[in-house]
Amino acid sequence: MEKKTYGYVRVSTKEQNEDRQLIALQEFPVLEKCIYMDKLSGKDFNRPQYQKLLKKMRPGDLLVVKSIDRLGRNYEEILLQWRMITKEKQVDVVVLDMPLLDTRKSGNDLTGTFVADLVLQILSYVAQTERENIHQRQMEGIAAARLRGVQFGRPRKPVPELFWQLKEEWKDKKITSREAARQLSISQDTFLRWAHGK
Repeated sequence: MEKKTYGYVRVSTKEQNEDRQLIALQEFPVLEKCIYMDKLSGKDFNRPQYQKLLKKMRPGDLLVVKSIDRLGRNYEEILLQWRMITKEKQVDVVVLDMPLLDTRKSGNDLTGTFVADLVLQILSYVAQTERENIHQRQMEGIAAARLRGVQFGRPRKPVPELFWQLKEEWKDKKITSREAARQLSISQDTFLRWAHGK
């Protein structure tokens, strides 16, 4: 059976332009009818065209993507998909932006697959470490800002003078919390939060 070359394109939003990816794939060359495209976030693999492509590919076929992040953002997921495509489906993968990510073998040479797997593992580690570093820097930045007195979230509504009188009336069961909130033009929840000192 003839081996086929497929391409996969993903753009995160409807606004993002897919032209760069399409041009790169067509220059490879991948036939236009063999290119599958999703306009969805890369956070998971429940993408209609990607799923359709997986069903279509047969052992010995080739999948071409412009860059590894087109497969997804989460490297654990990418690794899982990479193994499924290359090991279970026995489909070769070429990542155009990274020549080392090319699993095509020449003869009995397994170097392609081995190097690509190794590079992907390293990329995965680097990406994960970078995510953790970004998170760490964010947490440190927030802590430093709090020390400087920076307030996060919406500013709290100032408590009007009338509140204290209405709170006493509410405590004495002269009015309901709903009525007190209505007079103050605030929500019942806000009145109760203020009344309980939160």
